[in-house]
Amino acid sequence: MNRRIADLRKSYERAELDESASFDEPLAQFDRWMQEAIAAEVPEPNAMTLATIGSDGRPSTRVVLVKGYDARGIVWYTNYESRKGRELAAHPLAALQFHWVELERVVRIEGAVTRVSDEESDAYFASRPLDSRIGAWASPQSQVISSRTVLVANVARYAAQFALSPPRPPHWGGYRLQPDAWEFWQGRKSRLHDRLRYRQADGRWLRERLAP
Repeated sequence: MNRRIADLRKSYERAELDESASFDEPLAQFDRWMQEAIAAEVPEPNAMTLATIGSDGRPSTRVVLVKGYDARGIVWYTNYESRKGRELAAHPLAALQFHWVELERVVRIEGAVTRVSDEESDAYFASRPLDSRIGAWASPQSQVISSRTVLVANVARYAAQFALSPPRPPHWGGYRLQPDAWEFWQGRKSRLHDRLRYRQADGRWLRERLAP
C-alpha cells in the first residue's frame, strides 16, 4: 500500500553549520560545499534550479548545470531564445538553488544576470561533445514542435552541414549571475535547521543566522 505523502518524515543529522566554522566570504563557503559534494559523489553536484520571471509576472523554474564560478559570479549556458532566455531579457534578475540531498544541504543564490562574453561562450562551446554542439543547432528550445521527428531531422541536417566542426550558434551562449545574496542551509534534527545568510552591506558581506 502506498504511503501518504503527509506521513513521510526524515531526521536530518549529518552535520551542522556554525558561524565559527564558516567562511567570511560566501564564495569560499560555496566552493567548500561544492568540492565536498563532488568528493561525496552526489548525483550531478553541479545541477541547480534556475528561477526567472516573465514579462507577465509569472515565475518559472528549471534545472540547469553550472559550468563555472568565480568572483565574477555563477555561469551556465543555454539557448538565448528559450523561455528562460526570453525571461532574462525582460527581467535580468534570477535565483539559483543547489540541493545536495545526500549531504542534507541547500544553497540559495540571488542576483543580477548578464551574458558572458562571446569569447567565453565560444571557448565553452568548443569543449562540448560533438553531439551536444549539433544539438544546440537542432533544438528550437521551448518552441512547440510536431514530434520528435523534427529533432531527428534537424540533427541529420546540421550534422551534414557542419560535419565535425559546428560553430557556436548565434542564439546560444552563457549567462553569469552576480550574487548579492547567498543562503546556506544545513539540515538539523527536529527541524531546527542551520541557516546562514550572506548579504552585501557597505561594500562587504554581512553574515546572519536565520531562524529555520
